[in-house]
Amino acid sequence: MGCYECCVRCLGGIPYCSLVATLLCFSGVALFCGCGHQALTESERLIETYFARSMEDYDTLAYVIEYFQYVIYGLASFFFLYCIMLLAEGFYTTSVAKQTFGEFRSTTCGRCLSSTFIVVTYVLSLLWLLVFALSTLPVYFFYNMAATCHTIDVLTETPASINQLCVDARQYGLLPWNAVPGKACGITLSSVCKTREYRMTYDLYIAAFAGAGMTLMALVHSLQLAMNLRGRFKKSGCDLHGMLLQSPYPANF
Repeated sequence: MGCYECCVRCLGGIPYCSLVATLLCFSGVALFCGCGHQALTESERLIETYFARSMEDYDTLAYVIEYFQYVIYGLASFFFLYCIMLLAEGFYTTSVAKQTFGEFRSTTCGRCLSSTFIVVTYVLSLLWLLVFALSTLPVYFFYNMAATCHTIDVLTETPASINQLCVDARQYGLLPWNAVPGKACGITLSSVCKTREYRMTYDLYIAAFAGAGMTLMALVHSLQLAMNLRGRFKKSGCDLHGMLLQSPYPANF
């Protein structure tokens, strides 16, 4: 085999669809976990500085934020291993692997692994759909806050009462109802929106939301690939993992 044929064979053995899904999953999880972790830290700082005077008011919130940060650590570790499995799955089901191992009969273990991978990907897609929906909540909160600040900035150019325009963190469940002051109004709220902490936190939540969307797309794409490959190999008498976990004898032995 010449150099050109060898290169063509190597390039043909790359599962490009699975590679795209893996890179998308890696990027989405990294963006969600990294930006989400820092956004939670900045959110606690904003609440502490502008919406609460006593530590007892945001003590529960600080505990919840710390808990979610540990969850993010676990998600990052799990998806790192999952993405490696996803890429390996793609390599094992390429036409080159099929040519290498031949048309052997699949085993029960191979069919079990194939079905398990599909079920795990399906469950992860449903769970990540929930994560994607929940990641919209902080973006919604900061969007409303930005819209209120914009209204205050417009009204300051004309005589009007702007102290009635407020953002109440207690309404969103971030603070208990007895928290003081619990809200920011008028010029105070406008000055909060102009701080570096607010702008950075808003951008981080948007980035985390985009990362959650990328991860969900990668999971759905992976599930579709797994189902298509399973159907294709089923028609040809093979299994996704049966080519590797197979008997060394032909099916008609």
